[in-house]
Amino acid sequence: MTEELVIETKGLKKTFVSKIKGKKKEVEAVKGVDLAVKKGEIFGFLGPNGAGKSTTQKMLSTLLPPTGGEAKVAGFDLQKEQSQIRKNIGYVSQAGGTDSGATGYENLILQAQLYGIDDKTAKKQAEELVKRFQMDSFADRPASTYSGGQKRRLDVALGMTHRPQLLLLDEPTTGLDPQSRVYMWEEIKKLKADGVSIFLTTHYMEEADNLCDTIAIIDDGTIIVKGTPMELKNSIGADIIVFGFSDENIARKSEQLLEKFHPEKITLEKTFVRLHIKDGDRAMPEVLRLLDANNLKAQNITLSRPSLDDVFLKYTGRSLREDNK
Repeated sequence: MTEELVIETKGLKKTFVSKIKGKKKEVEAVKGVDLAVKKGEIFGFLGPNGAGKSTTQKMLSTLLPPTGGEAKVAGFDLQKEQSQIRKNIGYVSQAGGTDSGATGYENLILQAQLYGIDDKTAKKQAEELVKRFQMDSFADRPASTYSGGQKRRLDVALGMTHRPQLLLLDEPTTGLDPQSRVYMWEEIKKLKADGVSIFLTTHYMEEADNLCDTIAIIDDGTIIVKGTPMELKNSIGADIIVFGFSDENIARKSEQLLEKFHPEKITLEKTFVRLHIKDGDRAMPEVLRLLDANNLKAQNITLSRPSLDDVFLKYTGRSLREDNK
């Protein structure tokens, strides 16, 4: 594995065998996935239900053996060094892994002990995690009494008890209210700032856009596109700047003038000019200067950009938000 990568896979596959009316049937859930996750980044892994993202994450966390391909996680071979991988990663499933009858403190201490950490150190680290995730007001209560946001804080804290270099998060904010979701985003950013690499699945587009350095979209067991959020949004089309003018004559002159920017598309509709152009925010100052120099004043201007949901819709044919309802 390249030194700068915390996850590297080549042709990673998973095939399930099922029996239907006595006949064996093979189902290829993951069909040769190539991943390269850099140390210190937040990597978003998106896909429709049944696309293979959960299966891939379970393989990377050693919960499910692959049936083909190669992979290294945290510098260790996925096929031969599972115990070393488990020592160096944290995995937070969507369902969580808390003991609902135990307190937050007790959960954290037990989790640390399961990783072979001595009692004294386990207690100290539990106290540190309680402070870090602002659980002071409820950590001594049974987890069964926690709200959704409180429980999710504990889930992530449990994944950090042994101070892993890589944290795999499966839908970390599902079911949380907006305030708790924003709080969790801030905690995830702090983990990154501390040098923790994060492999994240989510069906919230604004979450992926807000948090992720790199995003891969998987569909039908195959990665269909990957890149930074900006690269993905730029890949599906230009920004749209809409200019509203006081009369049609000014709008027509402005349309002719704006052709100088060689836009992907420009349309005129009565008093409105729509300019389809890459990097609209960067182009805007020069566009305005040109209009101003020619005494063409827009009464109103709006800039709209493609969203990650637009990206998902283009590459999978469906909206991720709708797919996960």
